Amino acid sequence: MREFAISGRRIGPGNPPFIIAEVGINHEGEYSKAVRLVDAAVRAGADCVKFQCHITDKEMIYTDMKPGKISKERLWDIIKRCELTESEEKKIRKYCREKKIMYLSTPFSREAADRLDKAGVPAFKIGSGECNNLPLLEHIARKGKPVILSTGMNDIKSIRVSVNLLRKYKIPLMLMHCVSMYPTPYNNVRLPAISQLREEFNLPVGLSDHSSGIYICLGAVALGAVALEKHFTIKRSWPGPDNPISIEPGELRDLVKGSRAVWEAMKGRKEIQPKERPVIDFAYASVVTISPVGKGEFFSLKNIWVKRPGTGDFLAKDFDRLLKKKANRDLPAGVQVKREDVK
Repeated sequence: MREFAISGRRIGPGNPPFIIAEVGINHEGEYSKAVRLVDAAVRAGADCVKFQCHITDKEMIYTDMKPGKISKERLWDIIKRCELTESEEKKIRKYCREKKIMYLSTPFSREAADRLDKAGVPAFKIGSGECNNLPLLEHIARKGKPVILSTGMNDIKSIRVSVNLLRKYKIPLMLMHCVSMYPTPYNNVRLPAISQLREEFNLPVGLSDHSSGIYICLGAVALGAVALEKHFTIKRSWPGPDNPISIEPGELRDLVKGSRAVWEAMKGRKEIQPKERPVIDFAYASVVTISPVGKGEFFSLKNIWVKRPGTGDFLAKDFDRLLKKKANRDLPAGVQVKREDVK
């Protein structure tokens, strides 16, 4: 599997999960809110804060369509209201650099991709709606930067077409399993798709999660997800269609801490570890006499049993092989049986 990295930050099985705080449009077009969200993501320990770059009339035609059950407001009005100017986006990018958090933004048009490229984004995060937008994918791929591709609303067949297109340009590529339901019921998350995508494409795979809370993300790390993306807000009560399905700063902190704990726990195999040895001494049981045993007398259930600590010559696992062996000397009750005590 080809290593994936953005600005020197390696993302893969040998590294802690890459945590993306997806601000998206939760700022509602207010620059001051956008800055507050960056600060909150920094304090929570996220690796990256991600916005969405909308130039409404370049990404869609005027329409009265509403975004399903997500909002009763017209999609056009939502996107238009949530636009940030090019100048504001540049300032946010600079602010993120000062705060030492990676800045990414999702383009929804070639003009947005050009704007972000001009601003110096280190990589492109492609949303699920653009996963099979081949003209836009090729436009972005020509820029030669790493791409993170979300795969909601697509199957293996359609994802393969997009992956093959991007691979033609030999750019670093990572996939994100995603289900485009807002919120995603737990029984629709399909976590096994993480392994399926990794095996099918031999690429690093993360999770862009729209379910409630952080539980699913923690489970994804155990299945090998190398990056986690969650919609992020300061208060779910803020206006805007994505705020109610977003996690708040405390949850983001828990996600950072919990995902790294799970990642650490995924190392190694089942074996007795050196640091378990001190516990073995008091937790294991040794073979002891429970009544006096005379020299030449057979060991039996009547005169030996197993008791802590586990510091004797014969442990509980050795008990059966001592039965019907003879004592080599007289033994009092309540002592561990030693090797020299057995004929």
